[in-house]
Amino acid sequence: MSRLSSTPLSVLDLAPIRQGGNVSETFTETVGLARHVETLGFHRYWLAEHHNIDGIASAATAVLIGHVAGATQRIRVGAGGIMLPNHPPLVIAEQFGTLETLYPGRIDLGLGRAPGSDGATMAAMRRDPRSGVNDFPDQLDELRRYLGDPAPHQRVRAMPGQGTHVPIWLLGSSGYSAQLAARLGLPFAFAAQFAPGYLFEALRLYREQFRPSEVLDKPYAMVGMPLIAADSDEQARFLATTAQQKFLNLIRGRSTRALPPVEQLDWSPQEQAMVSQNLGAAVIGGPQTVRDGLERFLEQTGADELMVATDVYAQADRLRSFEILADVWKG
Repeated sequence: MSRLSSTPLSVLDLAPIRQGGNVSETFTETVGLARHVETLGFHRYWLAEHHNIDGIASAATAVLIGHVAGATQRIRVGAGGIMLPNHPPLVIAEQFGTLETLYPGRIDLGLGRAPGSDGATMAAMRRDPRSGVNDFPDQLDELRRYLGDPAPHQRVRAMPGQGTHVPIWLLGSSGYSAQLAARLGLPFAFAAQFAPGYLFEALRLYREQFRPSEVLDKPYAMVGMPLIAADSDEQARFLATTAQQKFLNLIRGRSTRALPPVEQLDWSPQEQAMVSQNLGAAVIGGPQTVRDGLERFLEQTGADELMVATDVYAQADRLRSFEILADVWKG
């Protein structure tokens, strides 16, 4: 059995909004994709918290997770992730305790510490700009207490939430969360889908510093990565220009709504280098190219699980990409 066929594959959906489209269409397509990958055998389906970004519709992350979980049967559904410093830990415990109660054994809670927004949006959320790094371990500890068994004389309880033991993951694109996850014996997910530069160092820190816990007896690392599969390498590269345009517009401070693929991009060498850096972990191509790329990526990273983000313009192309990936995965 190849390493690829024995590695769980999961999906990260950023709930993209197309240029000329609307949020309602995005939600319909999110449910359609979740049902599709469930039938294909994928393990998890995660959604991410972003605010004030006109190309992403998953700001109310817990609400959308509930919608997707209610429309599926088996696949785990979760947050990749919730930005904990944006919220009181009690509120997150109540939200995810509710989800776990409604969909037992299917909910994941991935946590990050970035704002998922700009400074003005942070202010609108009443987030203290100084929070995140210094307060994050304390916030995490408080959240875990609300999701764990109640302690004697505990005055504040998450109802629902207390005793649900929702699985917690730490997410990151640097060494901070890797080391914290290692110290606490929690699973770790690295965001190579947009910031692959620190991937190998973060995995090294996580594995070297890992301490066994009641959650895990050994490290468990999942890596997020961009992947676009099509019937040919040429077609996949063409479809990938949608993601390239999105990162290019992010650099230029423009709308990040999904744009149709193009034959050629109008960018400077500096912009091209920056976009290529963001997408440095991407696997793009036809079936054999995807197989070779994934096998190589697994060999290089030793990832225990892969979480794939497929950013293309048309829903049909996205569904087809996951069909091809599933065929490659199952050999």
